[in-house]
Amino acid sequence: MLVIAISILSSGWERRQIGRQIKKKQQDVVRFLEANKIEFEEVDITMSEEQRQWMYKNIPPEKKPAQGNPLPPQIFNGDRYCGDYDSFFESKESNTVFSFLGLKSRLASKAEP
Repeated sequence: MLVIAISILSSGWERRQIGRQIKKKQQDVVRFLEANKIEFEEVDITMSEEQRQWMYKNIPPEKKPAQGNPLPPQIFNGDRYCGDYDSFFESKESNTVFSFLGLKSRLASKAEP
């Protein structure tokens, strides 16, 4: 089974506004995956230059920003690039997350409030 990998930034970035925004998006993705019992791995790109370079290399050119580097969270299913947070959010809103993640659709139990 392929594992969903989420590129993340670890602590230290929260002090900056951009870091708080990234952390919130990371948490949103993780909460969704946990609530739907989807196996995943967090890959901290701040701790590994190799992981950071792998992420940059495996994001298709048309998905990279015009300037700078793509920011986490970036979502992969094995070596397959699924998308960034905005793509994840759109798929969540349109109820197509399993397709977005490259997983077989299933009836997911809703997390209780």
